[in-house]
Amino acid sequence: MDYQLIRSRRRTIAVQVTDGGVIVRAPMRTSRREADAFVQRHADWIAKQQQKREQQRAAASAVTKLNPAELGELYARARESLPARARYYAGLLGEDFAGVTIRCQRTRWGSCSAKRNLNFNCLLMLTPPEVIDAVVVHEVCHLREMNHSERFYALVLRLYPDYRRWDKWLKENGRLLLARAAIS
Repeated sequence: MDYQLIRSRRRTIAVQVTDGGVIVRAPMRTSRREADAFVQRHADWIAKQQQKREQQRAAASAVTKLNPAELGELYARARESLPARARYYAGLLGEDFAGVTIRCQRTRWGSCSAKRNLNFNCLLMLTPPEVIDAVVVHEVCHLREMNHSERFYALVLRLYPDYRRWDKWLKENGRLLLARAAIS
């Protein structure tokens, strides 16, 4: 099986299946033979992930794209609701932010910049309210912890105990929603 081997200062070996292929991330000292053996041991899992990604791609290509008017409506709804949700959760944390930007993106649901700007995808308006809160909480917590450490997730879970449930929903359903954006 073909794969890309990326060696770094990490401590463990891991495999990642992407739309572009298979990536093996390994410690610097890992030989090609060790990487080959690791891939061979995980061949069934890799094949399942590749099949899953192919099914997701096929489903995404079949979704109905949003027209400009529908996208405009999502932008308007997002501009109205997301800043208020961000202020609410930031207030619970005792944090403030510089501003909120709404975009329509292919891959990201939200982000937080080093300048304390929160950015959200207007396509969040297609998700259940609990998913919106999960994304807003995630980004607001980056105001305090600009990483994905255990401390960061402890903070997220303190603010939004159902976070993992709704994050899982987004991971399972988000790709189809992102595919609805008619971005070329």
